[in-house]
Amino acid sequence: MDTVDPSRFIFASVLVLGLIGLMYLALKALSSSGKFTYMNTKPGEGRLDVVETRYIDAKRRLVLIKRDQKQHLLLLADGRETVIESFEVPNV
Repeated sequence: MDTVDPSRFIFASVLVLGLIGLMYLALKALSSSGKFTYMNTKPGEGRLDVVETRYIDAKRRLVLIKRDQKQHLLLLADGRETVIESFEVPNV
């Protein structure tokens, strides 16, 4: 009876760690194939880019984003987003 309980514990631990490892490999394979991605992972890919972020205080920050040939200055505070300024970027 004493040898059965430690062997069950070891078997269960190896089984659970193996299942965690398989889940990690499956999620890694899905994310690299592009089927399970949240954001573009490569810089310069896509139409939206965060140019600069400045923290005003603990609850507010300014974010400058670029979309196509336009830039937008946003104020993010307490779950609200306010567009402060939008302007066209000149082609260089």
